[in-house]
Amino acid sequence: MLKIDIYPHIMPAKYKERLFKKAKKRFYLRDVTDATPTLWDLDERFRIMDKYEGLRQVLTIASPGLEDAVAPKEAVTLSKIANDAMAELVAKYPDRFVGAAACLPMNNIDAALAETDRAIKELHLKGIQLYSPTKDKPLDRPEFMPLYEKMAAYDLPIWIHPKREIGFTDYASENHSKYWIFSMFGWPYETTAAMTRLVFSGVMEKYPTLKVITHHCGGMVPYFAERIIGGQDYAEKCLNAKFKKCLSKPPIEYFRLFYADTALYGGTPSLMCGYSFFGADHILFATDMPYDSEGGDRYTRQTIAAVEQMSIPAVEKVQIFEGNAKRILKL
Repeated sequence: MLKIDIYPHIMPAKYKERLFKKAKKRFYLRDVTDATPTLWDLDERFRIMDKYEGLRQVLTIASPGLEDAVAPKEAVTLSKIANDAMAELVAKYPDRFVGAAACLPMNNIDAALAETDRAIKELHLKGIQLYSPTKDKPLDRPEFMPLYEKMAAYDLPIWIHPKREIGFTDYASENHSKYWIFSMFGWPYETTAAMTRLVFSGVMEKYPTLKVITHHCGGMVPYFAERIIGGQDYAEKCLNAKFKKCLSKPPIEYFRLFYADTALYGGTPSLMCGYSFFGADHILFATDMPYDSEGGDRYTRQTIAAVEQMSIPAVEKVQIFEGNAKRILKL
């Protein structure tokens, strides 16, 4: 059985060098990038991958989003460098990398649309990666709708990566987030907020075949599914809200259309919660490599073990490890 990791991160050396040179500010994960050689050192990455039989990867460019790091013109150049580099890696190491998601210059939406076409048609990448929020904007802004229409037509997925920086305070009386709260809990919240905006804005209604992969097993949604249902029913009854005006089905049904990855760093009970909500055909194996204290080894080891320990039929574990990725990425 293959284990197709659909959400590991990479920063090819050429891309890293230019990004670090051109970034207009000291982006928030620069120190983390420097301290994580698995991101850019292939020998180190392969050393870890070799420990796990059948492990393959679908590459995604590591943070930051280009729209946060460089000006629009430079973002276009860097996106091309990133996508060319990932396509080259897939071609050179097909026994390691089975595909990649395109990096886009989202501070130039026309260029992002053009790069989407180039990445899919010419480079044969398997979808696109978006950050949420994007330039502090929610993903249901009208300017992003052409991208959803395009991806629905290609029938390839959108990877959503949550984003919140340490300067996003947990309390108004403080000037930064303490104890890594912005990442540990802020990022799953941002995923949840993005999903909610895509549901209630009608994006998932308008594009029912759109495939959206959510990081960290759908954020808060599986655990709070009944709260979502109850909260919306209460709002409709008591607050005369019109949240459902553009939806033809109960809102919770649109949340089930998303795909969720297994990047919870282990924790079988948490995965079972996600499985209960999304079902086996909407869960994809992912590790979030290499952002752990062992350069990706720890998250890979713990995630594989957590999936293997799930109380589900063996055929559904195969779906999670490889079948769903092969299907939605057309591998």
